[in-house]
Amino acid sequence: MPMSALRRNRFERRRAETRQALVRAARQILAESGGAGASIHAIAERADVGLGSFYNHFTGKPDLFDAAVADALEEYAQAVDAHLHGVDDPAERLAGGMRLSARMAESYPEIMQILCHSQLGRICAGDGLAPRAKRDVEEGMAAGRFTVVDPVIALTVLNGSLLALLELWCNQPEADSDQAAGTMAEMILHMLGLTPDEARAVARRPLPAAA
Repeated sequence: MPMSALRRNRFERRRAETRQALVRAARQILAESGGAGASIHAIAERADVGLGSFYNHFTGKPDLFDAAVADALEEYAQAVDAHLHGVDDPAERLAGGMRLSARMAESYPEIMQILCHSQLGRICAGDGLAPRAKRDVEEGMAAGRFTVVDPVIALTVLNGSLLALLELWCNQPEADSDQAAGTMAEMILHMLGLTPDEARAVARRPLPAAA
């Protein structure tokens, strides 16, 4: 490989590492405090990068925090995908995702705190859980599994329900979040068009193990 290509590859690798260090620092800050009061200098210091490096990657704190939430959501969504691999029924995937959000909270405390501190708009945007939920709703509608008329409203309800479940976990750790997630999944499936009995049955199916 020519020396110029090696230098370019090294530069791109270091650039990617710097960006990821900033995202990791932002994730830690979001989990701790929601980002309130954190300065760009403090973020760069925690990431162990120069202050000037910040602006090589992000226009400001909102841009960085959006990237940090998206990064956390994608990591969490991939963990959910690992459990639901091979599940073809969109109703079971939606219910499973809701229930896993309660089951896996202790395994991903940083991500849970980030989501608890995040606004609904950040959770609904970009990569992560939102596009997967959109896929499941659309597939369920196309197959006649769901009878909901407006997928946008359905997704808003799904995202809002997830946020409410996470807030329950954050604010009432003594509550039975697993039971709450099952009940919430049952209600959502009924809203989407399943009969009460079928919604209850799907929401109570054993959760698959991670692939």
